[in-house]
Amino acid sequence: MKLGFPRLLSIGLALLGAATLGAAHEEPVWKARPGPWGELEVRAIYMEAPDSLLAAVAKPNSVTRWVFEQTTETAVRSLLQRCGVPAPVIDRLLDPARRIVSGNVISLYPTPDDLVAIPSASRATLYQELAKSSANEYQRDPVFILGGDLEDWLMDNGLSEAQKELFRKLVWKRGDALVFSDIQALLTLAKTSDEVRLTFRAVTRVRSLVVELHLPLKTDRREFIDYWSAGQTDAPRLTFINAITQRRAPQTVDITHFLPSLMRQRAYTFPVMELGLKGRFPDCHWTSLNFFNLTPKDYYLDTRLAAAQLVENYVTVEAPYRYGDVLCFLDDGEGLHTCVYIADDIVLTKNGDSILAPWALMQIKDVESVYRRSPSTRIQGYRLKR
Repeated sequence: MKLGFPRLLSIGLALLGAATLGAAHEEPVWKARPGPWGELEVRAIYMEAPDSLLAAVAKPNSVTRWVFEQTTETAVRSLLQRCGVPAPVIDRLLDPARRIVSGNVISLYPTPDDLVAIPSASRATLYQELAKSSANEYQRDPVFILGGDLEDWLMDNGLSEAQKELFRKLVWKRGDALVFSDIQALLTLAKTSDEVRLTFRAVTRVRSLVVELHLPLKTDRREFIDYWSAGQTDAPRLTFINAITQRRAPQTVDITHFLPSLMRQRAYTFPVMELGLKGRFPDCHWTSLNFFNLTPKDYYLDTRLAAAQLVENYVTVEAPYRYGDVLCFLDDGEGLHTCVYIADDIVLTKNGDSILAPWALMQIKDVESVYRRSPSTRIQGYRLKR
């Protein structure tokens, strides 16, 4: 069948448009460092909590509140001044008609205009002060824009253009991490219940990694098998790992196929409600210590028992780490977080016991940006005894 010039022209324009769209939305891709894990290609994705989960979680209202505990109005004013909050904003915030005082607890209610008027550096200083109180939950546990690419995080996330513009103005730096705390301010721009839902879903976004192995292997076959088996010569996943080493045609394989079955089920998912029946949802320690288990041991939900398992059944190791090693973030002897080393600078992590914290593959530097408390925060590796 022959196509006339108009038809050919329309096809050409469609292809050109598709190519232009692809270029405009080009997504970053990079190669992992060479190693026994094989030749790995890495891409970033963003996971959002499903609507079924959001329906079961209480949503914040659109009123921003800052809580100052064990203090006085004079002390609050002094703190705001030290943080660099502009004087007109301080006067508005401390207006008796806008503040609430209950004993030695003072609550302030900034408007979106007040928030925008605060310089970024001042916001960072103030919010780190607010984060010292659990009453200021969104400063204490902000939304993390990992990877440092704000525009990538904002792309196709369901926020309106007005919300995105406000988001850009209100991000702040916590250490090396770019974070956001003013969820209530975003909600003031949501006009319908559907927009409220989309806003809440957007702030559950978590950056994860998709990692693919390139075949055929360019590394030693035996070294590759030894690495991904982690000394488990009877691991069920070895059947597949052995099989792919025999492939000769160019192809790729997602490395989640190399994860133990329990973690293969959890990767890239948010917890389901049933997982909270033990009194709390799985956290980083439950994830790290159950990594090689066929069925989970829920007593690792007890931090004390999890710490005892790490001490009794693991040996300390230094970098370079191996597949399955537990990396523990420590500060002044306190364990802040654990995650599981996968390959290169990639770990499997669950950042917290929240139902809105999914299991994700992340770069170590991104996990560190979440949990680095001070310059003395360090990583200690642990390897399961065999």
